[in-house]
Amino acid sequence: MKKNMGTIDKLIRVFIAAVIGVIYFMGLINGITAIILLVLAGVFLLTSLISVCPLYLPFGISTINKEKK
Repeated sequence: MKKNMGTIDKLIRVFIAAVIGVIYFMGLINGITAIILLVLAGVFLLTSLISVCPLYLPFGISTINKEKK
């Protein structure tokens, strides 16, 4: 797959995943809400690692700087 995520996009996703992890381990979320947010955090981390967001593909969105393509 062609990469479609820029550095800032990846950093934002990792930050959000970290915040979700922290609030989970602090016990501020639990139950179904915790499960949904932890799955979302996992998806954010995975997409950040591979630099591809599947939701961007159908819309042709790319957050990579034009110079770096």
